[in-house]
Amino acid sequence: MSINLVELTKTLIDIPSATGEEAAVGHFLHSYLKEVGYQVEFQQVEGDRGNIIATTGAPPRVVFSTHMDTVPPHIPAAEDEHTIHGRGACDAKGIIAAQISAAQELLGQGVEEVGLLFTVDEEMSSAGAAVANQHRCARDCRYLINGEPTDNRLAVGTKGSLRLKLSSEGQSAHSAYPEQGESAIEKLLSALEAVRKCDWPSDEFFGETTCNIGTIQGGTRPNVIPAHAEAVLQIRLATDETEIKALLEKAIDGQATIEYLSVHPPIRLLDLGGFDRCVVRFTTDIPYLSNWGRPLLLGPGSILDAHTPHELVKKAELQRAVELYVKLATILINDHFG
Repeated sequence: MSINLVELTKTLIDIPSATGEEAAVGHFLHSYLKEVGYQVEFQQVEGDRGNIIATTGAPPRVVFSTHMDTVPPHIPAAEDEHTIHGRGACDAKGIIAAQISAAQELLGQGVEEVGLLFTVDEEMSSAGAAVANQHRCARDCRYLINGEPTDNRLAVGTKGSLRLKLSSEGQSAHSAYPEQGESAIEKLLSALEAVRKCDWPSDEFFGETTCNIGTIQGGTRPNVIPAHAEAVLQIRLATDETEIKALLEKAIDGQATIEYLSVHPPIRLLDLGGFDRCVVRFTTDIPYLSNWGRPLLLGPGSILDAHTPHELVKKAELQRAVELYVKLATILINDHFG
C-alpha cells in the first residue's frame, strides 16, 4: 500500500495529542499500520496511552522512531501549495508520516529488517521511551534513527538536559504587617537572581550551557505574605552536570532547596559521511532508548517553528526526509560506512 505523505501528515495533525492525551493518535496508528501490513503492538505506558511498535516479522535491525505527543494548544491542519501548517507539523506528526513512508519504500525494495517505534510523553519526561527501552525488540535493533526537526541535517550531537525545582519556605502573615511574616517569594526571587548571574561553562563541540526559568508559582492572595514558592528550571547542558550542580548550589546558598527532577549528559551521535550535519541544542528520547542500538537523529522542518503558533513543515522537506531516511537505513543495514 502506497502512502500519501501529505494526507497522512494532515490526518495525524488533526488528532489532538498533547502530552498525556496521546490515546487517540496511538489507536489511529495502531489500526493504520496493521492495515498497511505490519505486526503492531500497543505497549502500555500509563492508563490508556502507550507506545506503538511495528515490525514486519523480520528482526528489526534499523528502527525509525519519534514521538506522538505535542505541546498544547491543538492547532488543526491547514495547507497551501508548498506548506503544511498545524500543531505537530514538524514536531513530530510530519516526521511520523515521513518515517512510515520511508519504511514502505524500503519494504518495496525487499528490505524487511526495519521497524517503527512511536512513543508517548517525549515533550515532558520521556516516560514512553523509558518503557520502550525494556521491549524485546530492542535486542534485535542495531541502529535507531530518531526523528526531530533538524532541517533534514544529520545531527552529530545533542545537548544534555538538567531539570530541577527550586522551593522556598516562608511564614504567612497579613500583608499590612510584613514584619510578622517571611516572604517565600522574595527568597525565591533572590535565589533565581543568583542563578541568572551564574557563569555557565561551554564546550567547543556542544556550545554554551543555557538556563531557562520555565515556571514560577507561589502565594495565595495579594494581601497575604506568601509561605511557599517554587520555580522549575531547565538547563541545556554542554558539559557534564557535576560542574553545573556545584555552580547552582553555590549560587543559591541555602536561599531555596533544590530537587533534581531529571538529568542526562550531552550525547555524540553516529556521524556518517554524505549528509549535511549539525549539532542541536535540544534533547530527545535518545538517552532513554539506550538498548535500541546506535542512535542517529534527522528530521524535516525547523526547531524554530516547533512549539510556536505558526508551526509548519514544507512539503518538499517531508519528501526529502523520506529519501534521506531510506538512504540512511540502506547504509546502516549494509553497514556501508567507516
